[in-house]
Amino acid sequence: MAAIAAVAVLVVAMVISGGGGVAAAVTSKKPVIYIFGDSMSDVGNNNYLILSLAKSDYPWYGVDYETGFPTGRFTNGRTIGDIMAAKFGVPPPPPFLSLYMTDDEVLGGVNFASGGAGLLNETGIYFVQYLSFDNQISSFEEIKNAMIAKIGKKAAEEVVNGAIFQVGLGSNDYINNFLRPFMADGIVYTHEEFIGLLMDTMDRQLTRLYDLGARNVWFSGLAPLGCIPSQRVLSDDGGCLDDVNAYAVQFNAAARNLLERLNAKLPGASMSLADCYSVVMELIEHPQKYGFKTSHTSCCDVDTTVGGLCLPTAQLCDDRTAFVFWDAYHTSDATNQVIADRLYADMVSAGAVQGNGNVTTASTRAPRVIVAHAAPPPKP
Repeated sequence: MAAIAAVAVLVVAMVISGGGGVAAAVTSKKPVIYIFGDSMSDVGNNNYLILSLAKSDYPWYGVDYETGFPTGRFTNGRTIGDIMAAKFGVPPPPPFLSLYMTDDEVLGGVNFASGGAGLLNETGIYFVQYLSFDNQISSFEEIKNAMIAKIGKKAAEEVVNGAIFQVGLGSNDYINNFLRPFMADGIVYTHEEFIGLLMDTMDRQLTRLYDLGARNVWFSGLAPLGCIPSQRVLSDDGGCLDDVNAYAVQFNAAARNLLERLNAKLPGASMSLADCYSVVMELIEHPQKYGFKTSHTSCCDVDTTVGGLCLPTAQLCDDRTAFVFWDAYHTSDATNQVIADRLYADMVSAGAVQGNGNVTTASTRAPRVIVAHAAPPPKP
């Protein structure tokens, strides 16, 4: 599953292209949002994959969602993307696999995220069935072709050019790949070589999205992976794993540089890195400041169980709003609310979004590239 690192949905891109026609009608007030990611932003795609082992379609997932039932979200309630969509006045984008290509819904936002996914196709392979980032991009291409069939190529291109693209991937490439002793990448590559592989892969993938019309992309940087419950139990004292946190910081720095290069190379591209590391670390180090009591273990007490998920047999904590983490990998509904509030406020203060939820245009606002906080160097 994705660690909180993905916090794929942590940020909504705030840059909407100007122009007229269909795109202006769609985006002048309410943004069209496309979400790419892993289990931090999956809203049910994996429910449609029969063989997938990365699912949350059972209690106690969804216990605090509006329906009270599991939806495929890997938390007790809403994802950060759900909360951010509400702030922008739009419903959460539906899962891609729930749509027919003849549906009118293909003209609006779509969520392609899939639990277990990574940047690399081999990441998550032991979950059997999932949509890798490459698969998700191919799914978006299907959506765009369906849009063209409905409203024509010119209008579809305008909508896509003006849309928001959220991308939150990379945590599984560490948690469920590089750091796993039975996965080849951690054996074959040094960490420097592995980051190089990830950046080369991201370069190709984001360029492919650009070629399909994406202009406004927000890539969520990794959070402090070494502090999630599933990783803390691997330390001698239950503390954060400094070397794993350092990997996340190094990844974020490399991703920032890549996005800057892509902006310089691709005309009209506005790709930014969102700093998820610092906001999540603040919640972990100072939970009481935000009304939480516990940030080192999960509400379901599943830190050491196989899979680390909140199974129906799990014993829930008495107060789910007091825990930063829902299970061994994912943040709780209450945490997602705090993160969304913090990021949205940052967007408003940056002038990237107005206080009423309307998005500023690319012609008047440049995207921010936010650098993650520093962490100790990896252990030898």
